[in-house]
Amino acid sequence: MKDTRPIVLLDLDNTILDFDIAERTALSRALTRLGVPFDDETLRRYNQINLRHWEMLEDGIITREQVLYMRFEALYREIGVDCDPHLTQQYYETLLAEGHWFLPGAEEMLEALYGPYRLALCSNGTQTVQDGRIESAGIAHYFEKIFVSEHMGANKPEKRYFELCFAALPDFDPKRCIIVGDSLTSDIRGGKNAGILTCWFNPRHKAVRVGMEPDYEIDALDRLAPLLRMCFT
Repeated sequence: MKDTRPIVLLDLDNTILDFDIAERTALSRALTRLGVPFDDETLRRYNQINLRHWEMLEDGIITREQVLYMRFEALYREIGVDCDPHLTQQYYETLLAEGHWFLPGAEEMLEALYGPYRLALCSNGTQTVQDGRIESAGIAHYFEKIFVSEHMGANKPEKRYFELCFAALPDFDPKRCIIVGDSLTSDIRGGKNAGILTCWFNPRHKAVRVGMEPDYEIDALDRLAPLLRMCFT
């Protein structure tokens, strides 16, 4: 029998799990282990550098492998530290895969959506890291499919990434699919390019970028279920 339930593609980091806390914890522990001073300014600079490198990946300028070590290479260059960026990446990735922190309302959101909707997880993260965090959070059972870009060979917002997702979901109907995520550059831009509805999770009320306007916007996760009922009734 054909499954006509709407499909909801959910991002993981800063949509379900609090990546900011996980990042700070893992980075602090990794740099401390390597004898590199860590403070709020180091974290701020890393955040800016890391975001810039992931956006270069999304634009097809650099590869995933380059992102992972070049961000630390750039950080060390800025703060004047002589340390191995590849070793830093190894420590950081191992520590990042440990534990999890839910965003407010995330567990309740998953419970509310599970059943009425077909859920799939769509992440640009590293496979081993996301596997560890998903297992720690105990959320795998909510999802019909889990799509991690490293394993798929394509990244959000590439159209190819979404085509692979759609092909793996039986009875897929683009008119009954929506992606929900916190990133304009990967989730919203990718969803728009793929021809599905988009919902921007924007709790900090950031300004939208031209050409990346979402179909819908929410600032709290408890607003998603009512929005979906409106979209798909």
